[in-house]
Amino acid sequence: MQQKSNFRIVINRLRRNKMAWFAMWIIIALAFFALFADFISPYDYDEQNRTKSYHPSTGIHFIDAEGRFHLRPFVYNYNLVDPVFKRYEPDTSKRFPIYFFIKRDGGYRLFGTEDPSRIFLLGSDLHGRDLFTRLLYGARISLSISILGVLISFVLGLLMGGIAGYFGGKTDNILMRLGEIIMAVPGIYLLLALRAIFPTSLSPVQVYFFIILIMSFIGWAGLARVIRGMVLSIKEYDFVTAAKAIGGGHLRIIVRHILPNTLSYTIIAMTLSVPGYIIGEAALSFLGLGIQEPYPSWGNMLSAAQSIRVLTSAPWILIPGIFISVTIICFNLLGDGLRDAFDPKATGGVEIK
Repeated sequence: MQQKSNFRIVINRLRRNKMAWFAMWIIIALAFFALFADFISPYDYDEQNRTKSYHPSTGIHFIDAEGRFHLRPFVYNYNLVDPVFKRYEPDTSKRFPIYFFIKRDGGYRLFGTEDPSRIFLLGSDLHGRDLFTRLLYGARISLSISILGVLISFVLGLLMGGIAGYFGGKTDNILMRLGEIIMAVPGIYLLLALRAIFPTSLSPVQVYFFIILIMSFIGWAGLARVIRGMVLSIKEYDFVTAAKAIGGGHLRIIVRHILPNTLSYTIIAMTLSVPGYIIGEAALSFLGLGIQEPYPSWGNMLSAAQSIRVLTSAPWILIPGIFISVTIICFNLLGDGLRDAFDPKATGGVEIK
């Protein structure tokens, strides 16, 4: 069966799993919003308005205080009536229409409103920054760190496991003992220890790439052990023997002939591994060792929820935690769906060779 037909079978079987299919589209939607955050969000991620600290959601209205319906949606400006407990009340005497495809800060935004009003779909944080905007930019950072980290660690895991299983002997022992040392240390402690090695004076961009490298380093060992076991079996197949007989190089045989036969397992394992990377990045940022302000990530946004007083007056600060939970659940559901779709023993399943 051709590769294209195999792909079609997998997609058709995945579509029958409603939960996995729905989770896949949620992940695609999150990635879309993160990719186009500059256009979709009404403000820049670091734009502050100190007079709007812990501002509640403005909401979007079509009916004004007098009960009249308006075709163009609008918001009200809010006045701070209690600066201690951050209590705001809407000024219903004037409406501020919401405009679409407006030019702001040198670029176009999907929607926005006129000053002095602000549109806060999900409220604001301590510095008066729009939480909706920072969630979109935070998704860009948190998801990209997780996906890039998974890709790098799986490339390392495939190569290490493939080389160990193919050559065996001392090479196998050295690589597998190295992997066992990494796996012996609890992941969160190893993550914190490796992050502490680097100086605190790093720029946010440098921190971003170092976190990717750190998470990739601690993530390859588990995959390498599984791939090594698969390669021990695959290397005895006739097509591998034929490749050796015609003079194929060892690395070429591993990369071109052996590792592609682990594709179905690798895709499933990558999908199921992303949640761990999301939690790792969130934990580092929550503890102040990851992405630093003013750059947003779901982890450092959630760090503002450590105060009971803040949670009481501004419970919407917990929304990044909800996004983390939903994303993790979606990746787990998608991974389970892919595992069923690739299962050659199940009806309609397929094994890609």
